[in-house]
Amino acid sequence: MSPALPAAGFVRDLRAFAAVPSVSGEPGHAADIRAAARWLAARLRRAGLEYVRLLATPCHPVVVGSWRHARGRPTVLLYGHYDVQPAGPGTVWRSPPFVPTLRGDRLYGRGTSDDKGQLLTHVAAIEDLLRRHGRLPVNVVCLYEGEEEIGSPSLPGVLERYRAEFAADVAVASDTRMRGPGRPALTYSLRGSVALELRIRGPAHDLHAGAYGGAVHNPAQVLCDLIASLHDDDGRVRVPGFYRGVRRPDPAERARMRRSGPDDRTLLRDAGVRRGWGVPGTTLYERTTVWPALTVNGLTAGHQGPGSKSIIPAYATARIGMRLGAGQDPAWTAAAVARHLARRTPPTVRCELRLVHAASPVQLDRRSEAVTAGVAAYRCGFGVPPLLLRSGGTIPAVSLLRDKLGIGTALLGFALPGDRAHGPDESAHLPTLGRGVVTIAAFLTRMGNLLPERGAVRIDASAVSSDPLLSTVRFPTVMRR
Repeated sequence: MSPALPAAGFVRDLRAFAAVPSVSGEPGHAADIRAAARWLAARLRRAGLEYVRLLATPCHPVVVGSWRHARGRPTVLLYGHYDVQPAGPGTVWRSPPFVPTLRGDRLYGRGTSDDKGQLLTHVAAIEDLLRRHGRLPVNVVCLYEGEEEIGSPSLPGVLERYRAEFAADVAVASDTRMRGPGRPALTYSLRGSVALELRIRGPAHDLHAGAYGGAVHNPAQVLCDLIASLHDDDGRVRVPGFYRGVRRPDPAERARMRRSGPDDRTLLRDAGVRRGWGVPGTTLYERTTVWPALTVNGLTAGHQGPGSKSIIPAYATARIGMRLGAGQDPAWTAAAVARHLARRTPPTVRCELRLVHAASPVQLDRRSEAVTAGVAAYRCGFGVPPLLLRSGGTIPAVSLLRDKLGIGTALLGFALPGDRAHGPDESAHLPTLGRGVVTIAAFLTRMGNLLPERGAVRIDASAVSSDPLLSTVRFPTVMRR
């Protein structure tokens, strides 16, 4: 296989895989999720993996497979997810989101980059090593879930129930971004996340605005007031204690981040905006990786259809997402937001807050053996060593593998800033995925040459949440002033 282009079979597989609309967040796609799981299981068998099966969960199945014939060698757990984000309106896509379309050296379609294309680099690397050598340099167990895009709610139970099966020395996740084509990046830090749904309830049903306007408090107005109270004019979050525990980088790391990370102009260009926003005195890269953020992901209230409808809506809803920096506790931060909203909720309405999902931040030791192996593997796949970068994203499985099984994860990603993951016209850069296959094969080979000792990725234990989320704040919770 050329290190610059994936084999024709890889592109054919990715087109077939991405054609399945495995949207985990929409109940109407449950059958598609199962179809994608079955497709992936068949692909693992074809690659040469053994004991391939689907593990049932309360939600969507987990696809597993293994190869365990490297006696005395380390075990590597390969993680990825086969579920995808909703496509959104089809009119904003140049080609249908679930009809993967090749244009130049990119394959367009939902999930081609996040995460089906990156996941398939694992499968192709295993298949290539087995075909060329008849064996693998390490023991391998694959864990591919169908719920990452909704916060991995079933994964904790799966890891606890099958603890022995998933025991490993190190995990690899390919669900992160590089700096650009030919500029690989190994991620050593992920922000945590908390997702909340805020609902304001007023009258028992929609009211005529002419008959009751000015006399009945409008839930949509209350929601707007509460949302407006979350930030000051400079972009700081006004929730008392929101920044508690944030571990700021020292001057040496800040200087390293300025050299390795994207500058403000690059981030603004990639985002398609002209001016930045957020905590003053910090770079945009620091704001998106070191500092926590609170984002309104969606708002719903009142009439949404064509024409006008003069009403006071019975309820209004907001989806709120938080990204947490290293050192922060999701439980404490969620409770702080709940207290802030409770203090500001007027007695004329009822405020309900529901936890959707939560994950702790993760920070890995940049000097660990697996990071060293990752650097060497990227050099093999791309011809240059990777940059060591922080990421502003969250992969719940990384903190779960750490907390449940004590496994550290090497984050070897092959997405590019221009892939438009989660947005319209998502695509994967095929030459980069081709080099990704070489990189994963090189990583497995390098790990096979290490002494088999537990803990090949060292974990920053101070990043672990000290308290279970539900012990600190009860969700759902109803708040009245």
